Amino acid sequence: MATELRIGPEAVRLGRTAADRADAVDQCGRLLLELDAVEPAYLPAMHERERSMSTYIGEGVAIPHGTDAARALVKRTALAFVQFPDGVDWGGREAVLAIGIAARGTEHTGVLAALARVLSDGRAAARLRGASDAATVVALLGSSAAEQAT
Repeated sequence: MATELRIGPEAVRLGRTAADRADAVDQCGRLLLELDAVEPAYLPAMHERERSMSTYIGEGVAIPHGTDAARALVKRTALAFVQFPDGVDWGGREAVLAIGIAARGTEHTGVLAALARVLSDGRAAARLRGASDAATVVALLGSSAAEQAT
């Protein structure tokens, strides 16, 4: 069964700045915490994942998420969308978007697949990178990804 992506305007932060990759991961983690999607211990697990393997996927996008063991700290599957128009150095590459992921059980595979489908559409990815309002993000990730994931 495919996973449906759901994101609302409360999960979108536009026009942010980050001192570095760790700060960007922190911002994603804190947003997931604000959304009541994760336990506080999930945030260090996001940094642990980043240390073991970069979550940069290309085209200016990183998808910070916790380790496999940290799935037990996820209360509900959620996305946290944080845009950094000036970019963040992500291990030698520039990330403009960090999409934090919290997924229960095996839902992470479906979430990643649905995100990949949206981000592989060059026009949709460009619209996400340049989004100036949460409604654009919600429309592109919420409906387009959900339609493609089902």
